[in-house]
Amino acid sequence: MTIQFSSKVFAQADLSSPKLLKAGLSSLLAQSTDCLVLAYSQAQLNTLTKSGLLKELDGLLGGVVKLAKEAGDLEDKQSAICLLRADKSWPANVKAKRLLLVGLGELGAKEANTLLAYSKVARTALKALSNGPITNAVWFMPSFVTEAHQFGEQVRVTLQLAGDQAYRFGVRQPAMKFKAKDKADPFNHLTIACNNTFAKELKLAVTEGSAMVEGMDLAKDLGNLPPNICTPTYLAKTAQGLAKKVPLKVEVLGQKQLEALGMGSFLSVAKGSDTPPQFIIMRHQGGKPSEAPIVLVGKGITFDTGGISLKPGEAMDEMKYDMCGAASVIGTLYASALMKLGKNVIGVIPTCENMPSGRASRPGDIVKSMSGQTIEILNTDAEGRLILCDALTYVERFKPRAVIDIATLTGACVIALGHVHSGLFSDDQGLVDGLTKAGYASLDTVWRLPLDAAYQEQLKSNFADVANIGGRPAGSVTAACFLARFTEKYKWAHLDIAGTAWKSGAAKGSTGRPVPLLVNFLLEQ
Repeated sequence: MTIQFSSKVFAQADLSSPKLLKAGLSSLLAQSTDCLVLAYSQAQLNTLTKSGLLKELDGLLGGVVKLAKEAGDLEDKQSAICLLRADKSWPANVKAKRLLLVGLGELGAKEANTLLAYSKVARTALKALSNGPITNAVWFMPSFVTEAHQFGEQVRVTLQLAGDQAYRFGVRQPAMKFKAKDKADPFNHLTIACNNTFAKELKLAVTEGSAMVEGMDLAKDLGNLPPNICTPTYLAKTAQGLAKKVPLKVEVLGQKQLEALGMGSFLSVAKGSDTPPQFIIMRHQGGKPSEAPIVLVGKGITFDTGGISLKPGEAMDEMKYDMCGAASVIGTLYASALMKLGKNVIGVIPTCENMPSGRASRPGDIVKSMSGQTIEILNTDAEGRLILCDALTYVERFKPRAVIDIATLTGACVIALGHVHSGLFSDDQGLVDGLTKAGYASLDTVWRLPLDAAYQEQLKSNFADVANIGGRPAGSVTAACFLARFTEKYKWAHLDIAGTAWKSGAAKGSTGRPVPLLVNFLLEQ
């Protein structure tokens, strides 16, 4: 992980109590840290000369807070920041080298106190801590929080945002360092602090959030690796390597085993490449042996040329991200093991390349899936569903509580939802509600799209049981409807992450989504 997290409890630091406010602030300022981070509300700024947090701070620091306000450095708007540096006027018992004051604006009001509003404030503060001489900070959480029930979520989101801010590709492992000048963010340690009111919630949330960031970082690294390194074999070895670090069981099936299982659909995609396919099964056994597992299935196309239905050359390099579904499953299983999640979770990853060659599948070919259904391949660039359908049949053996597949499946989903929400498809209302709630709790949101049976008409074939595409109209919907044909024996949801798994342009890189969504979903089950 590119940033370390810890928690600390200050028994006296009750900033909501006028009687304890001065003592609480004194104990916080006495911490040896590069920066203490506190939030202030519009109301506290307005009463600076009378009472409240800023008034007490001003007294403890020799009047610098009032001077900052008079100079216009301390504003009453949301996400305003004011960095005060220690000088000779500060008392000797103040050990913090800096004080970062962050404006909440009217965030204290119930209608404004949402996780999204908090995240905007937190993101601004974390950015101010980065790319400078600050290497560590103490973040006093209760100064940001007004609703106790949101405390754990806000702590996890704080760590998530800090992890995003600190992430640099290539700094975790020498083998991933391709640019000589790449360096880690100097800011590398964040201590989340609170008082006794939230002590129990804090420790748990920091444990969960730290594990989630580890999983996100791993997913980002895998997504950002070049496709000549991150092959199906590399993904398999990565999963096997994790099993040596954390309590995960990993099994990898190769070509002959896949042939014996009858995975003709999966193998029809893999046969165009010289790189052999892999089928990875990861098990986290955190619950009782008899407990039905939640199964996550991740699309692992480590490079997608489109096959014989060749993609345009522009931005084809980004097709290395076509394995981000697989990366998110690996990251989520890793996070589950790190936090010792008390549930049974299984990750299943079919992975291969989609390449054009003399052996590659052609438009018009008919293949037989593991389920026995035959598929007419009308477009070889609709390959994700061809590898997923066999994986979705395979997972029946686990008698799952629920199955969620995650895939960069369709460009149509990007057109429909852009880069804000991942597409969610499911006929199970419980799964829809759970994933939607987890999305809001993690800022990794989903939007439900239809899965009506009427769309199945577009997948009819004159020569096979089903065609692998249904034409341009409702492309993401017909792709989900195709997968639905292989999931009738269990509760199932499909996440199309084509618009959210990575960013293009100057900010090009993997986002680590939907690891936060999946981790929060598992925590709530």
